[in-house]
Amino acid sequence: MIYLDNSATTKLDESVLESMLPWFRDDYGNASSVYSIGRKARVAIEDAREEIASLIGAHPAELIFTSGGTESNNTVLHSACFESQLTKSICYSAIEHHAIIHPSEQIAKLGISSSVLPIDTQKILDIDVAREILSSVPKRPLISVMHANNETGMIQPIARLREIATDAFIHTDAVQSFGKIAFNVQELPIDFASFSAHKIHGPKGVGALFIRKGIDFKAHQHGGGQERNRRAGTESPALIVGFQVAARNAVREMKERSEIMASRIALLRELLSLTISNIRFNTLLDQSLPNILNISFLDAEKLDGESILQSLDIHGIAASNGSACVSGSLQPSHVLSAMGLPAAEARAAVRFSVSKDTTEAEIRTAAQALSEILAALR
Repeated sequence: MIYLDNSATTKLDESVLESMLPWFRDDYGNASSVYSIGRKARVAIEDAREEIASLIGAHPAELIFTSGGTESNNTVLHSACFESQLTKSICYSAIEHHAIIHPSEQIAKLGISSSVLPIDTQKILDIDVAREILSSVPKRPLISVMHANNETGMIQPIARLREIATDAFIHTDAVQSFGKIAFNVQELPIDFASFSAHKIHGPKGVGALFIRKGIDFKAHQHGGGQERNRRAGTESPALIVGFQVAARNAVREMKERSEIMASRIALLRELLSLTISNIRFNTLLDQSLPNILNISFLDAEKLDGESILQSLDIHGIAASNGSACVSGSLQPSHVLSAMGLPAAEARAAVRFSVSKDTTEAEIRTAAQALSEILAALR
């Protein structure tokens, strides 16, 4: 099987698995316990916190561990509006992950102001329109704009957003970008950031939330006093240590990995351009992640997006229409719709994702297969 899907490409690295196994087999203590194996687990968790924080330019006290990007996103939104009462207004871009859109919609039903910020012709946040919208919302809004989009790979203008929203709390979903492009909270003008281990060849089920020092942030998930009273629940040393090793590897090898992924994407783009007519590239080369290529078809009304993906699967190629979290949905991609694509085109789009392990031969096979599939469907 050739994996060109965002989730399937990020299989667990062997070094990550090796780092996790002792915490399942031998050192299985609860990090909140006072006995020796509990203390050993606590040391490992705090060591991981310190290293991961250093990789993003943060202080260890600014990082809490969560179950992943979805929990981190939900935690920021809910705590900012309710437990911490930081804001009475949420603003988010039209291309956010559903882990931002859906909770924001639910929060709006509880009386919190909610605004959607549009996308411009360059497939990024429209700063000029955002300025107008932000001028009419309650003071100190929480604005959530992802660092890079999970469907198109387009990097969003966070620094420019801060210029027009000086008093806002800014959150960015960095699940897709961390480990693939530079990410440093000393340089990026944000207050919160979400991360997930499984996008960088780490384990599923663990992530982190950056909370800038000085913000009075209270727990959304209540229970014990774990994570400095900001996120209750027994921590998993195995998952957290696995996250630590994956993050270390990703940042250390970022340049090499990015060059490999960018070369694979460039080859894929070239081959598709040569062999497929009526193709639209929804990922712009000069401002996108190195590992994602999103395409759609100008004659999409003749095509069935589900048939394209099923045919690719029959050819032994795993790809997706959009976010893996909504796979199986026949609805058009909300990201591509927000970019102005017709419904038929957004429904029949294909997102290819590569990893450091993707080979040129796999790219050539995938391009040839898609060309044959489209020829048969048209």
